Amino acid sequence: MKFSLWIAAIVAALFALLGSVFVVSEGHSAIVLNLGRVVRTDIGPGLHFKWPLVESARVFDRRLQVLDAEPERYLTFDKQNVSVDFFALGRIQDLRAFYRATGGDEQTAVERLAPIIRDSLRNEINSRTLQQVVSGDRTTVIGRQLDAINQGAQTLGVKIVDIRIKRIDLPQDSNVVGSVYNQMKSQRLQVASQLRAEGVELAQAIRAKADRDKQVIVAEAERDAQKLRGEGDAEATRLYAQAANKDPAFFAFQRSLDAYRKSFENGDGVIVLSKDDPFLQYMRSDR
Repeated sequence: MKFSLWIAAIVAALFALLGSVFVVSEGHSAIVLNLGRVVRTDIGPGLHFKWPLVESARVFDRRLQVLDAEPERYLTFDKQNVSVDFFALGRIQDLRAFYRATGGDEQTAVERLAPIIRDSLRNEINSRTLQQVVSGDRTTVIGRQLDAINQGAQTLGVKIVDIRIKRIDLPQDSNVVGSVYNQMKSQRLQVASQLRAEGVELAQAIRAKADRDKQVIVAEAERDAQKLRGEGDAEATRLYAQAANKDPAFFAFQRSLDAYRKSFENGDGVIVLSKDDPFLQYMRSDR
């Protein structure tokens, strides 16, 4: 009988010991509840004790968790529909607040966080045009609303570290796609027209400059030619004068020969002169 009591006592002690010990893994924290009321919180990793039967322990993962939500539709500033697919990175910040707000149910926290994030993103996207949303810096869209999101998440004992936009799509069941394509086409045509106009303007400027340069070059060439002709005529006059001074008779003969050559150079010239005309003095046989 005494042996059976000892066995029962040992078994009860083991159950009591097992019921009073709990382990918290690395990256986790725990809270201790006394008849449903939180008495201890933020219990770190290691081996811990609690009162058996009257106390219970709840262990929570405090590492970063991914909140993956369904794509949400938003309306841009220029009244265009876009579908935004995003996910959030967050962790439990305050165990006591988290337990009180959600009863320790992570899915409840996700369901309550999702509307907060969607509303904050809606405020940001509603203030931007479709082009700004699609082609802008997505980190800017998130960064401006992260503080507001954490203000709402604070009541749940959760802190959102970052929100990432996976993709932004245009709904296929609306006329947004066609509208965007038409807008892109219009913008490309506008750019093409601007480039053509700039090309025509540049071509006209090049032609005008070429015409000015041509006029300048021709004028300078004409000036140089006139200068050279004047210098040549002056040199010829000087040579003629020098030759006339040395031998006037030969100079007169040379000038007559030049006159004959110019008068009969085409072979069809006809000159009617008197036989005693001085122009023919060097053609007479008696000279």
